Amino acid sequence: MNPSPILAYLATVSPEHRDQLTDLYTYLHSLLPGATEKISYSMPAFFVDGKPVIYFAATKHHIGLYPTAAPIAHFTAELAAYKTSKGAVQLPYGVPLPTNLIMQLVTFRIAEIRTGH
Repeated sequence: MNPSPILAYLATVSPEHRDQLTDLYTYLHSLLPGATEKISYSMPAFFVDGKPVIYFAATKHHIGLYPTAAPIAHFTAELAAYKTSKGAVQLPYGVPLPTNLIMQLVTFRIAEIRTGH
């Protein structure tokens, strides 16, 4: 089995943020065990049925989480505590990952892919 290209990306993340990014990767991998892992748009990404489910990236001041636009629009109230844009959620470093919220975003996105919406 080939190692995940995401692990190579994580090795490039600054040491002070690597553990949190690795935790996010491990959690996403557990939610998406059959997904294709790749680097797309220079970011780690998980794809299902050839379509992107979620991307993430280390930035200077936060983790960028990119579940595409529809999940963000759907979970506006749940995301109120985070800075968001049409396709991105900013997760501050040093704050526990909102795993339940991430699971909801991923679950919604997979349903969207599977239903073709």
